Amino acid sequence: MTGADDGAPRVARTPKAAARPRPPAMHDVAQLAGVSHQTVSRVLNEHPNVREETRQRVLEAIAQLGYRRNSAARALVTRRSGVLGVVMISAPEFGPTSTIIALESAAHAAGYSVSFTTLPNFSTEQISRVFEHFFALGVEGVVVIAPLSSVAETIRPFALQIPVVTIAAGQGAGQEFHPISVDQQLGARLAVRHLVELGHREIVHVRGPQDWFDAHERYLGWRGELEDAGLAVPEPIEADWSGARGFEIGRQLAREGLPSAVFAANDQLALGLLRAFAEAGVSVPGDVSVVGFDDIPGSAYFQPPLTTVRQEFDQLGRKAIGMLLSAIAGEPLDHTPIPPRLVPRASTGPAA
Repeated sequence: MTGADDGAPRVARTPKAAARPRPPAMHDVAQLAGVSHQTVSRVLNEHPNVREETRQRVLEAIAQLGYRRNSAARALVTRRSGVLGVVMISAPEFGPTSTIIALESAAHAAGYSVSFTTLPNFSTEQISRVFEHFFALGVEGVVVIAPLSSVAETIRPFALQIPVVTIAAGQGAGQEFHPISVDQQLGARLAVRHLVELGHREIVHVRGPQDWFDAHERYLGWRGELEDAGLAVPEPIEADWSGARGFEIGRQLAREGLPSAVFAANDQLALGLLRAFAEAGVSVPGDVSVVGFDDIPGSAYFQPPLTTVRQEFDQLGRKAIGMLLSAIAGEPLDHTPIPPRLVPRASTGPAA
């Protein structure tokens, strides 16, 4: 039946030139750079046995063509996706946010891309959805920024299926997941020790929410350092992480009686304290010394500049990614926490 109309629908044929252009492939890069397909692969995988001149020629061809490697195809061949997962709770606090930036930088430096997910809370249902998403992407390992004490039990089943590093203070090694953190207890001890060395004997702690690992560890460090110095341990003042709560507490202390010094659980609380003291005519550090924690951007420009404890987030990010890659490779892990450092400024002075 040639030339007859059988009533079947006809599919319009388009010239090849009108077809959707395909994305550039590795062989296109090789052809433009004048090298072999294997050489392009070596450059992409940062193989050391490639001359610098050749490497630059390949990179220029990649840039000119807009070539992007097919991660899914790469994963099928190598069983490695080159992708790491990172999940954190949706919190505006300085520590988790800075940790995210440090993790991404460290992962990229190691040749990995990162898939980020933020959650309003660490419920079992939400964690399940996140890990299923990560499994579908073929991620090689996951970092969980886990500031809350409820996280450990929630992620434990998934840590049996894929390497997981948690950024969680005060958690010991030997679990299904691998914890790492800045040494929060040490940071609090450094803050209190600084005040004790200035002659302060009544050091009050405005502590953060105790279901946060960091806040609880800072409380333990404050208490432990006072006990080691043979000083009384006053009742801590309960707070969240906000400057508003610090301001409220500062006004209360100005009305009801000032301690010799205050150690605030973070810089935002300390900022609120400083504002309340200034409004009440309280001199810092003449009447009371104040120490914060985190060394947030701008803390050196508070009035007065804030003595605080600096967390080395860049080191934390590099170590967390290094631990995850070691876990993926089945190598031994070093769980030693990152030491913080005290940054003395004008908000602390000798006891009156």
